[in-house]
Amino acid sequence: MAFVQLSPIFLSLLFALLSLSVAAQTSRNIMSPGSSLTAVKDGSSFCASTSDEFAFGFKQIEEDGFLLAIWFNKILETTVVWSANGQKLVPEGSKVELTSNGWFHLVDPKGKQIWNANPLGNEIARAAMLDSGNFVLFGHDSQKLWQSFAQPTDTILPGQVLKEPAKLVSRYLETDYSSGRFQFKVQTDGNLVLYTTNFPKDEVNFPYWSTQVLDTARFSLNFNLSGYIFLGADNGSIISTISSNAPSTQDFYQRAVLDYDGVFRHYICPKNDSSSTGKWSIVSVTPLNICLRVTEKTGSGACGWNSYCTFNGTIKSCHCPRGYSFIDPRDVMKGCKQDFASQSCDQTSSETDLFDFDEMPNTDWPESDYEHFQSVTEDWCRQECLEDCFCSSIIFRDGECWKKKKPLSNGREDPSIGGKALIKIRKDQKKIRTDHSPSSPGDIDKKTDQSTLIIIGSTLLGGSVFLNFLLLIAACLVAYRFRQNNSKVHKNVQFISNMNLRSFSYEELEEATHGFTEQLGRGAFSIVYKGFLPDIPGNLIAVKKLNMFNGSDKEFEVEVSAIGRTHHRNLVQLLGFCNEGEHRLLVYEFMSRGTLANFLFEDQRPTWHQRVQIAIGIAKGLLYLHEDCNTRIIHCDIKPQNVLLDDCYTAKISDFGIAKLLKIDQSVTTTAIRGTKGYVAAEWFKNQPITLKVDVYSFGVLLLELICCRKNFDMNVEDEHKMILIDWAYDCFHYRRLDLLVEDDEEAQMDMKRAEEYVKISIWCIQENPSIRPTMKQIVQMLEGVMDVSNPPDLPSFTS
Repeated sequence: MAFVQLSPIFLSLLFALLSLSVAAQTSRNIMSPGSSLTAVKDGSSFCASTSDEFAFGFKQIEEDGFLLAIWFNKILETTVVWSANGQKLVPEGSKVELTSNGWFHLVDPKGKQIWNANPLGNEIARAAMLDSGNFVLFGHDSQKLWQSFAQPTDTILPGQVLKEPAKLVSRYLETDYSSGRFQFKVQTDGNLVLYTTNFPKDEVNFPYWSTQVLDTARFSLNFNLSGYIFLGADNGSIISTISSNAPSTQDFYQRAVLDYDGVFRHYICPKNDSSSTGKWSIVSVTPLNICLRVTEKTGSGACGWNSYCTFNGTIKSCHCPRGYSFIDPRDVMKGCKQDFASQSCDQTSSETDLFDFDEMPNTDWPESDYEHFQSVTEDWCRQECLEDCFCSSIIFRDGECWKKKKPLSNGREDPSIGGKALIKIRKDQKKIRTDHSPSSPGDIDKKTDQSTLIIIGSTLLGGSVFLNFLLLIAACLVAYRFRQNNSKVHKNVQFISNMNLRSFSYEELEEATHGFTEQLGRGAFSIVYKGFLPDIPGNLIAVKKLNMFNGSDKEFEVEVSAIGRTHHRNLVQLLGFCNEGEHRLLVYEFMSRGTLANFLFEDQRPTWHQRVQIAIGIAKGLLYLHEDCNTRIIHCDIKPQNVLLDDCYTAKISDFGIAKLLKIDQSVTTTAIRGTKGYVAAEWFKNQPITLKVDVYSFGVLLLELICCRKNFDMNVEDEHKMILIDWAYDCFHYRRLDLLVEDDEEAQMDMKRAEEYVKISIWCIQENPSIRPTMKQIVQMLEGVMDVSNPPDLPSFTS
């Protein structure tokens, strides 16, 4: 073998090149002493993790305002998870540097220090952006001297633990990263609490949600890699679950944020779609309705002064009552100002006749009352407020009258409130608008501008009678066209006052569905079509056309009202309706993944984790219908075809068209047999009272289908003993061979203990005696492992 002799110079150059190459490969996520990042407008100044999923560096927020931050680097939409200088953005040319003497800080272009992360003056050897989203400063002994996970802002990520005294502080606004009005903290007493703050001070003011754990033990808020968020003890035990319905962190990016509106939300985003859309979906919200939770005596509430709060299950909205407008439309938390002159208290000139009331059903402003009267009529209450110049509004409910003073606080609108609020406004103010939605900024200015133009035009053309005649004709045409357009707008954007439901015209829905051409599904009483509306979030809708609805307008309104008042992440949301002549249609949010039946029986088999999360989601949706609704609802037809899936495979119950509604004080009702063969409980056939337990039975059958990935009746199986799923499942349970139910499913076999528990839950659900079946609340607790599952009794058909 021949050897080639290399010169010392060549070897030196080769080793230098290799060293540079290794450095480039191994330090792309590392900042070493003497290195820095500079704020530039092209967005190139950052340090990415080795997977490129996270980046640390500068994000441009304003024209000349930069934020030192950590963000998701593979998602097009900027999603910041940590920031250093939210209180004070820095200009272009600012630097974050790791100095040669081990000092890590942010300075402006003049060298003035804005922020630093030097813990106790220790010398920092390197900084690294990790794939977990954690930015870490290491010492010379590789010890972690500082990390962003221990100094969170408003977000926690999978793998992150929040220990006392660390806390989450909301942003001021969605695009303003300075400290806001809400905090989430683990206390020394072991409790995990959401607080309003005494803004602009950062001290806590009012607790509006907590885990209600009082213990001196060391607890922490955990976000584990399975997507669970919980309050846990140091020994690893779970004390209280915050969110447990998320998919795998391998397939989805995840974050949990104390948003600027005070709601703690768990978000997920598909990794395979992130490069194109980067759409975040909400897994859970805490609390379930912040509008009803915040009732503070020394603050404005969930929204600003004189405003009121609504919550649709995921999004909080703030509104101004009629006669009021936002002080700053960009920051609704500043509240609403009065747009008319207050009633004079001068006794010599009574202004009682100049004022009237605007009615707002199911609305209240707690803690703003200064007088309270009982056993009075609404007319008496109205007159009492009209004659009181200090009275700005009244609440009337069940013969009780509360007089309110300004500024109004803790405003909320919700069906559970009942009664009505009566806002005192000048009579001429009532004519400005005919709905409760806030005026668009500039609406009044536009009307003023139009009036001014007409006056100027009349003056210029006033010298000629003929021209004035032409002007009159032109004005009439403009007025007619304006009225036509205005009526069209109001026709298309009508809302039911006590719900966020839109009233559509049949023509509008016919156009949105291209003449009802693309079917999504068909049932005995309806056909569902796919539609497109540009002003609906996501643009796509599902239009359910009722073909056999023979009831009255009143009965249709009852169904719409019941559906419209339901808001839960595991229920398909109703957006609006059409009740025009013979046409009765319901407009729902579009569910991109279709029905659970298609996903479970026709497509590639869902993962075991997906099936578990779907089961828990359906159970939580039914629990809401049974116990948390203003009007209890028996669904009566729970089956895979009536469960839809969104982008993230979140299960949402649909089709309330055949539901039998219960009043709050009712527990049973008798009706004709409803539902689908195979999912119908025995009491339907025995002329027995129908209770919420019929849904429990159907859920038990559906749970078995989820476990086994097969239909409840299948004639194609080779063994006739396996045709009826509930029979076969009980045989497997009776003979202790539950492994046969999931023999072709490796994932389920790896989690056999849970699979066995779920089979036992399903057998409890399908008991013939309704009183033996568990409630949906108990089922949710058993599915989540909070309640033990005992062995179910024998089913009558299996007793030998």
